[in-house]
Amino acid sequence: MADPYAQPHLTPQFCFSTRTLRDFLRLSRSTIDDSITQNLNALVTPARSGFDPTSTTQRASRPPSRQVDPQSCQAFQNRVLFPSWQARTEVLNYCGVVATSPDPDDPDATLREAEALRDRERVVDERLDPYSARFFPREARTETLAALVRQERRVEDIIRARTWGAVRERCGGDLPSAWEDAIKRWKAKD
Repeated sequence: MADPYAQPHLTPQFCFSTRTLRDFLRLSRSTIDDSITQNLNALVTPARSGFDPTSTTQRASRPPSRQVDPQSCQAFQNRVLFPSWQARTEVLNYCGVVATSPDPDDPDATLREAEALRDRERVVDERLDPYSARFFPREARTETLAALVRQERRVEDIIRARTWGAVRERCGGDLPSAWEDAIKRWKAKD
């Protein structure tokens, strides 16, 4: 069974280092969600009841579905899947707060202010150069971070829906149809 990828120490620098943020999310997702089938297969113990020699006398057109033991599945969800999702949610929430907070340490703030001042002073004659009105101001790093957090939240929703579909298919039982309901139920137990 895979172990959840540990949540990093959260600081604004962690969030503003978009590569580090993306690496954390990528590693966490690859450890748990991208390999959900392998993780669930690891929970199946086919030889628990012993080998049945009659199982090889006929070729089955389709192997029976390999349901995971409900207790093993529940343990996987409680100890690995949901804590991993929770860690990623906390990181995205924290970075979302950082993205909406003022950034007094922004190294490009003075450069952006100078560009904005030059842009106000610029005289544009679009008859001479129709492209001269184009000006691409630098984005504040909080705006870049906010866009990244929004994008990663959408990715997270897609990945969790796919993962939860695989868990429901293999584990069966009394599982909610939506991953949001499952994680609410898990949080309520804590």
